[in-house]
Amino acid sequence: MISEVLNMNGYGVYVFSSFVFTLVSFGVLYSVIKIQLNKELKVFETKFNNLEIEKAEIAKKQKTYREILAITSASKI
Repeated sequence: MISEVLNMNGYGVYVFSSFVFTLVSFGVLYSVIKIQLNKELKVFETKFNNLEIEKAEIAKKQKTYREILAITSASKI
């Protein structure tokens, strides 16, 4: 009974291999995006740390900066 379900009339190999390929592809894609995000965050932090004090205070008040801080603090938890 179980072997019939897993075999799927000879198509089981194709079905399960496609599932494995999809899951592996999603895992690789997630890893690549996570690595790129970390690189971009480092670039942002280095550029932001090099700003003058007045410009840094103005940037801290901007909506985009607050969103980035919310994302980075949530990812570090």
